[in-house]
Amino acid sequence: MSERIGEGVRRELSRFGPAAGLAELVAAWPEAVGEGIARNAWPGRVGRDGTLHVAVTSSAWAFELGAHAPEILDRLREALGDGAPAALRFAPGPVPETAPEAAAQAPPPVPEPTAADLAEAERVAAAIEDPELRALVERAAAASLAGARSDHSV
Repeated sequence: MSERIGEGVRRELSRFGPAAGLAELVAAWPEAVGEGIARNAWPGRVGRDGTLHVAVTSSAWAFELGAHAPEILDRLREALGDGAPAALRFAPGPVPETAPEAAAQAPPPVPEPTAADLAEAERVAAAIEDPELRALVERAAAASLAGARSDHSV
């Protein structure tokens, strides 16, 4: 049933000229740009000249993505063929929030340092004179060693 609704939306959007491919753009966007960019940049509208106007969460994102526009356009052309935009323009604007199910997922568990990790961390930090700083460095080093061992970043 959702496939029929999707087709209906595409058909209705096709009545609006250059916006015709917006549904396809929106569908292809996350895979073409990656999850990190998709959380911070989202297709907004297609201009009359075929430029895709992309809303981003900040001017820093606009600047960074502007520098990568040719690469992003290449990915969109691979995904959409002739339906790809002619150009990209990035500007701060509203970006959809992360899907509730993705936001509700708990982060991966932090690996516990082993006795060997703790001993190595203590050895690394031993030369630090300040006891508070030494304890912080030991804790960070132990967490880093445990994270490296488990292939999870800490």
